[in-house]
Amino acid sequence: MKDYQPIQCELHDGYELACMRRAEHAVSWQDAAGQHSETLQFMDIEISNGEEHLIAVTANGEQRRIRLDMITSTLPY
Repeated sequence: MKDYQPIQCELHDGYELACMRRAEHAVSWQDAAGQHSETLQFMDIEISNGEEHLIAVTANGEQRRIRLDMITSTLPY
């Protein structure tokens, strides 16, 4: 996977606000396994090894950990 690229501050702030509100969003992202799209409840932003990740939960309670720079779109649910 490519090196982490920091995202725009405004976008980061929006993700943090969505986590505080436990908001649900339709999220599309790319990772090593391909393109994904799911409706997720935002829970937290985690930072490790210089990379930022969205921690979110599916309707079935499965946790997702998505690198922020790999998110291609988010829309309120």
